[in-house]
Amino acid sequence: MARITAGVGSSHVPLLGVAHDQQKDRDAYFAPIFEGFDWTREWEKTEKPDVVILVYNDHASAFDMKIIPTFAIGCGERYKPADEGWGPRPVPDVHGHPDLAWHIAQSLILDEFDMTIINEMEVDHGLTVPLTMMFGDVAEWPVKVVPLAVNVVTYPPPSGNRCWALGEAIARAVASFPEDLNVQVWGTGGMSHQLQGPRAGLINKEWDNDFLDGLVGDTDRLRKVPHIEYLRETGSEGIEMVMWLIMRGALGKRTKAIHRHYHVPCSNTAIGHIVLRPDNGESFDTRDSTAASDAPLTA
Repeated sequence: MARITAGVGSSHVPLLGVAHDQQKDRDAYFAPIFEGFDWTREWEKTEKPDVVILVYNDHASAFDMKIIPTFAIGCGERYKPADEGWGPRPVPDVHGHPDLAWHIAQSLILDEFDMTIINEMEVDHGLTVPLTMMFGDVAEWPVKVVPLAVNVVTYPPPSGNRCWALGEAIARAVASFPEDLNVQVWGTGGMSHQLQGPRAGLINKEWDNDFLDGLVGDTDRLRKVPHIEYLRETGSEGIEMVMWLIMRGALGKRTKAIHRHYHVPCSNTAIGHIVLRPDNGESFDTRDSTAASDAPLTA
């Protein structure tokens, strides 16, 4: 049967896509950011996941104010990179896994999550930048992707508790899929940032790193963080971090961090990245980039 073997959290700042596409990723400004993903790129080559369930938010490319789904799952065969105003990114089309996606959609709806099902859409930097950060410059993405779009653009977004519970339901869905698949769940967005208003440029390193700490081990304290705390402590766009909680919820009761990276700034955003294993007694590769993976690591 299919099984979830790892979770990945990552910012999806559009400037990282621009830096990669213009071959500036090793310039003095960007190198410290991309170096934090070098370990993950090598790790993914050995992991060889079959499918990534990629949790992201659309930025008015597939959805606009006419329709705002709280949770939408892509069940299509193929997704083209969106034109976000300066042409589509020069990256490969994203190939879906319709069989797994439809299975997850059915399981989630029967599990009382009211999903919006999308069979055709374009995908923007929220989805393509994480693929670039984990896989680099490739002719074809080495995984199939089940896109899972979350509304964190227009209030009210879903609560952290609901996102965590959705991750738990996704884990149940994947475990009941009969095909032998190596599945990863990625949560993207954030970290602290505000793009407008008097607090534009806000970054909160202490809060961000405490959030990363909360993804590790057997604590579930992050599912109880209210919207107002994200807004107050991490800026108006920091709410994107609830998407990481879908990833964390899918990994079970306890996790172990095997890689972690944090850097400021990237444009006006804090960059966060973490790789987690379910710590459920199963045997996984013990490759670990951290000396003490439960300890806080800060930039």
